[in-house]
Amino acid sequence: MKSFRIIISGVVQGVGFRYFCFKKAVEYNISGYAKNLINGDVEVIAQGEEGLVNDFVKELKIGPRYSNVKSVNMEKIDVEKEYPQFLIY
Repeated sequence: MKSFRIIISGVVQGVGFRYFCFKKAVEYNISGYAKNLINGDVEVIAQGEEGLVNDFVKELKIGPRYSNVKSVNMEKIDVEKEYPQFLIY
């Protein structure tokens, strides 16, 4: 299982983006979390099979209806904790 930190920028708060992440994470069997950052971005930690995470990120680049994603930055990370499910913070 691979772990990734993904930062999504643009109009991504107040538009259901974290719930969208949750729905797509369930669809792609991704665990981890999504949370709003104070600067207006959304941070996602995604754990799963690398190919599925890449497909998940393609969905995040589109986002929900009222979002306007400007950028998605993804980096592979080492984490000690494995998340059993996808959470929204």
